[in-house]
Amino acid sequence: MSAQERVAALAAQRRMPAGTGNEREVLRSFIEFQRSTFASKLVGLSVEQLRERAVSPSSMSLLGLVRHHAEGERGLMQILFLGEQHESWWVTDATPELDWDGVDEADAEADLMRWLDSVDASRAAEAKVASLDQVAAGPELYPGQGPVNLRWVLVHLVEEYARHNGHADLLRERIDGRTGY
Repeated sequence: MSAQERVAALAAQRRMPAGTGNEREVLRSFIEFQRSTFASKLVGLSVEQLRERAVSPSSMSLLGLVRHHAEGERGLMQILFLGEQHESWWVTDATPELDWDGVDEADAEADLMRWLDSVDASRAAEAKVASLDQVAAGPELYPGQGPVNLRWVLVHLVEEYARHNGHADLLRERIDGRTGY
């Protein structure tokens, strides 16, 4: 299945978050809602449209957001929570903004697949953890923050997508006039 087909399938799964359920069920439903909302902003766009920038001086684009979310999913669940060692796909000390700025020559199909695969890996990792209170095995995300648990990681994922979904909505409206939450 192509990346765009996978994006469309994720967007089609978009459902309002659960109004009832235990804490984990509600957190999962909010994360999935935010992920599928983001996917809905990507459906049907060309590579050129995915690369299109917001307004100067911003370098933000939908493809930059895809790359940012791919790094975020992997960074939060695999590196921070599980303690796995992974090199960044784009960001280094020499290129700290390459997830945002490196889209002009980027392979959009590969970047979309990285994001979708990171989402799948995050789901699988979260499903294996018995308790929201389990403390992350990886390094601190922010200096001096101290340990975080799975609950914190999941809430941070919701926050990260929700914030950037507003950006994605504005970018999509600028590209083709399509709006909607």
